[in-house]
Amino acid sequence: MTSASGDKWLTGDAYEAYMGRWSRLLARVFVEWLHPTPSAHWLEVGCGTGALTSTICDLCEPASVVACDPSEPFIEHARNNLSDARASFVIAGAEALPSRDGGFDATVSGLVLNFLPDPGQAMASIRERLRPGGIVAAYVWDYAEGMEFLRYFWEEAAASDPRAATLNEGRRFPLCRSQALASLFRAVGLKQVETDPLDIPTEFADFDD
Repeated sequence: MTSASGDKWLTGDAYEAYMGRWSRLLARVFVEWLHPTPSAHWLEVGCGTGALTSTICDLCEPASVVACDPSEPFIEHARNNLSDARASFVIAGAEALPSRDGGFDATVSGLVLNFLPDPGQAMASIRERLRPGGIVAAYVWDYAEGMEFLRYFWEEAAASDPRAATLNEGRRFPLCRSQALASLFRAVGLKQVETDPLDIPTEFADFDD
């Protein structure tokens, strides 16, 4: 799959080794922060390899989870690694989200909004799938001030070659800032918007790792 920003993800195993191990840690912190009610019907937008999906099943006692992603290899990886009757996986992007009669109780998205060509339109579609009084929640990497192992890399890359600065995620993805993310939620009419930092350790075994 190629996102609007030009980033490519082709296989679930490769993504897991690079980023999935961290996104699984973050998914747990996110769900614990969200404090969801049990027996809810969930929609997950941009499920990738299933990090957040499996966390919802493990911690939230969901009635159902519909997880979607436009990447067929990611969906295949998620299906092969999560055997839970409550979870179903659909190949679909933000422009054609699954729906449910009466709407979903909770609609979530993890590490996706930065990569969408039109985050505002995507958020409007997400809100349309929500039942009255339901919850929408999302998280993104803090490329600007956190996410040290990527930020330090790009700082050094730009110091070696100034042309690399244009590829820095902190510049490319303004939604990594909490104010911009909150504004996106409010723009589609969502109320009681809250933002909080979610921190995880990224520990490497050695330089190769």
